[in-house]
Amino acid sequence: MRNPLLLGLCLGTLALPLAACNEPANTAAAEQTFGASPTLPAPQKSWIPTVNVAKATGWPFGMKPTAANGMTVTAFATGLDHPRTVHVLPNGDVLVAESNAPPKPEDGKGIKGWVMKKVMGRAGAGVPSANRITLLRDADGDGVAEFKSVFLEGLNSPFGMALVGEDFYVANADAIVKFPYRAGDAKITTPGVKLADLPGGPINHHWTKDLVASPDGTKLYATVGSNSNVGENGMEAEANRAAVLEVDRASGKWRVFASGLRNPNGPAWEPNTGALWVVVNERDELGNDLVPDYMTSVKDGAFYGWPYSYFGQHVDSRVEPQRPDLVAKAIAPDYALGAHTASLGLTFNTGKLFPQEMAGGAFIGQHGSWNRKPRAGYKVIFVPFADGKPSGKPQDVLTGFLNASGEAQGRPVGVQLDKQGALLVADDVGNAIWRVTPAAKSAAR
Repeated sequence: MRNPLLLGLCLGTLALPLAACNEPANTAAAEQTFGASPTLPAPQKSWIPTVNVAKATGWPFGMKPTAANGMTVTAFATGLDHPRTVHVLPNGDVLVAESNAPPKPEDGKGIKGWVMKKVMGRAGAGVPSANRITLLRDADGDGVAEFKSVFLEGLNSPFGMALVGEDFYVANADAIVKFPYRAGDAKITTPGVKLADLPGGPINHHWTKDLVASPDGTKLYATVGSNSNVGENGMEAEANRAAVLEVDRASGKWRVFASGLRNPNGPAWEPNTGALWVVVNERDELGNDLVPDYMTSVKDGAFYGWPYSYFGQHVDSRVEPQRPDLVAKAIAPDYALGAHTASLGLTFNTGKLFPQEMAGGAFIGQHGSWNRKPRAGYKVIFVPFADGKPSGKPQDVLTGFLNASGEAQGRPVGVQLDKQGALLVADDVGNAIWRVTPAAKSAAR
């Protein structure tokens, strides 16, 4: 058990260089924590967890992320309020969930909880939730939204969105709610109807609930993160969490589709095989380079290890009691995305705007670390795919979210393709939606 007084002394003032309390990083090891067969270092345990917070500053006037060679980035929309996820409607309108954590009175109590609240505030995650979805419209096709409307308001920390026919679904922090929608609507005023409860409650540690509809429209798939790092709140608090839930759209009844996924987000259908994929934030406090976040196909009935093991059957000795029976069933994920990158957004390149060699690959929004030195993530990457599987090293798409002083000018979250095939990126610290295209195709058409 950590010494809480020492923890408080080390972390009590976030204005100090917190890296002084961190274990050293291993640059070579970090490079090996990407890919289908990452090299995992031995766990590192210390009295004080690594804390290396990038202070959130926002973008100076006229500044923006840096696009990779051959690409360009423009502001599709600015002046938003903590935009987290993006959903593109069939008519090209873009919906943005402006959201943050709901009240969680039982989460993070004590000195460690107080410290974590300070850390999250410094990182830009302490702002009140706007609890709304905003519609952005680019009617003239120049790649910039000239129309903005409050599409839905009075929500409860909305995150995931899905449209099936004329039924629009929002995944709040504790429920999926259905609203009527007709093409061209700029605002919904009809009250929603709850389709299904989702695990919430007074802890609700990982509050984001992401959402995708099945291709045939009969099911919704909701992601639900864990209520802890490694089960320290008791496994009874983890019922139906750290999982992907399959929800019957007609009845609202649901079942656990896959489990052992500490904090899954970004559910998306891989275009070649039709398999469901997610990105997952893995556990903390085992060192700078452990455990890698990952993306993986999600198999019906599969167990992916959390909290008893990681990246397959690597046992986490901190968890009590141990469950060797479940460890024996744990499936290794498909592709590691680096430790503590906080990968939150995932979408597949199903459009025709980017070069052919990028067809079918995955764009991933990495929100960025608060607990690693040096910092990791804070970028959007691309992973090529072939035959339904990752087929190469990750490539940077957007960087520059950290300035020369290590401050966060922005933090990417959700990613989606717009109707023209350009990549949209929600930036919850920069309060913007960025639009990425090949350099010769910066306009929508």
